[in-house]
Amino acid sequence: MVHSMTAFARNEQATAHGTLSWELRSVNHRYLEPHLRLPEAFRDLEGAVREALRQGLSRGKVECTLRFAEETAGKPLQVDSERARQLIAAAEQVAALIQQPAPLNPLEVLAWPGVLVADSADPQALNAAALKLFDHALGELKAGRAREGAELAKLLNDRLDAILDEVAALRELVPQMLAGQRQKIEARFAEMQAELDPQRLEQELVLLAQKSDVAEELDRLSTHVSEVRRVLKAGGAAGRRLDFLMQELNREANTLGSKAFDPRSTQAAVNLKVLIEQMREQVQNIE
Repeated sequence: MVHSMTAFARNEQATAHGTLSWELRSVNHRYLEPHLRLPEAFRDLEGAVREALRQGLSRGKVECTLRFAEETAGKPLQVDSERARQLIAAAEQVAALIQQPAPLNPLEVLAWPGVLVADSADPQALNAAALKLFDHALGELKAGRAREGAELAKLLNDRLDAILDEVAALRELVPQMLAGQRQKIEARFAEMQAELDPQRLEQELVLLAQKSDVAEELDRLSTHVSEVRRVLKAGGAAGRRLDFLMQELNREANTLGSKAFDPRSTQAAVNLKVLIEQMREQVQNIE
């Protein structure tokens, strides 16, 4: 199974000290590029989170955001008196530089970070809970990438079927198109009332057949289609290989277009290029 690089996951868990929540978003990228947003108290988790991402994913830009809403209901408030005194002293020192300073508001002092504290939670227990919750979120993200990857594989297989239909139709049309070209050449000679040299006619037709021989290109298209199917079935980190195969398919379609000598073969080449471009866009999202 192939996996998409686009997915979203959100997991939340209530603990005795507050609510933890992870949000994971991933989009396509050439390499694995994690972006972590962690509260300061959870910075120690960064290494473990990066390693889990490296073990679980191969490619994609992944944004990981951890939020912690601390539970303060029922907990006694505590004032860090020493920090409050330092803050008041600093405020008075600044006030001395002002001609008419406003009085210091005690609530503003309490609102300063670190002045008002609650019972501290066990940081190791919280880190362990956050990491366990991250594993669940990562599993959900991978499941989402797998589901979308299955849909992408189905879309690609539909386009591959359409390519094989175009190849089969063009194989049948080539003899008809050559016969039609022969009739056009004979009609042109008749219009010019020129003597038709059978040997010269055969030479022109042989030259035309050589220039318009697309058997090799059609064979390569079929071979590339088989290889794309094999890669899709094998699964894993297949995005780069599929992208290379899209380039090869496009190369053969371009060669078909350059050899076209009939509106039907021109249209077939255009149809192939449209199908291949649709596939190429989808392949950009595959891990």
